[in-house]
Amino acid sequence: DIPAKYGVNQCIGDTVGPGGLFKALRTIPVWLDILKDAERLCPNALVLNYTNPMSMMCLAAVRTTSLPVIGLCHSVQGTSKLLAKRAGVLINEIVWDCAGINHLAWFTRLEHQGKNLYPRLMEQARLDLARDPEGKLSDKQGQEEDFLDLVRKDMMLHFGAFITESSGHLSEYVPYYRKRPDLLKRYCRSRYEGQSSFYADAWPTWRATADAKRAQMVDGTEPITWARSHEYAAFIIEAREKDSPFTLHGNVANRWKGGGPLIANLPHDGIVEVKTIVDRSGLNPCVVGRLPPQMAAICAANMAVYDLGAEAAIH
Repeated sequence: DIPAKYGVNQCIGDTVGPGGLFKALRTIPVWLDILKDAERLCPNALVLNYTNPMSMMCLAAVRTTSLPVIGLCHSVQGTSKLLAKRAGVLINEIVWDCAGINHLAWFTRLEHQGKNLYPRLMEQARLDLARDPEGKLSDKQGQEEDFLDLVRKDMMLHFGAFITESSGHLSEYVPYYRKRPDLLKRYCRSRYEGQSSFYADAWPTWRATADAKRAQMVDGTEPITWARSHEYAAFIIEAREKDSPFTLHGNVANRWKGGGPLIANLPHDGIVEVKTIVDRSGLNPCVVGRLPPQMAAICAANMAVYDLGAEAAIH
């Protein structure tokens, strides 16, 4: 509400912008206390972080702890499946590369049977953006999903690759879509498509619903029927304990274990999201090389804020 009073419009607000910064300042001190306990009680542990703001949390960790830390998200898994669906191919038949920072990683390669899928996706994106020039298309809460995602489609057309986070959250990472009412009307829709104050308004209900369901599980009136999802943690634990290699995309230090940078044209003392192989030896991030410069520039601008936020919380 306070940022909105001064014209700063947020959709999710838990990772970047004023919402992300103040979440970091609330959360990182507690996080660093947890890491101190872990260093004392379980010094051989592998630390898996799911808490936002992901990049600032991981950056504060690698600057203060000796424990190996990786930040885990589901945007790479979810977006790769979404792109396969939009291209009309099976997910296990596409070949792709993805790298950048959390919520702002780029699918720099996307192929099916040796053929680049981007021309097909970009043509559809042009049609979707053209058919909604006045912001009149209703999403009907997902029923016309492929005609939405307007921010990500617009970014793909201008920057050359698709990005991992939802249009609503992505719109907070770049300076183009939330700065004027006409742009919000043009590019943003309900819920994760860019709705103003979406998380702030929805969270009390989500929290109450989740707490009630957990209480029912505890008292036996609700069965505990969770199936394994595409979240990484269970696969990482299995890979490490059974020494069965598993590949994921995680948030790690850009200079892993003191070596060279994983992404050469991003700050070497920052956190990046890259392909990582885990087995009994632990975490083994893969070197990416250089991102296309226009993509690296957007990532680096956000990493400068993460650096200041992490340092503020630490000191």
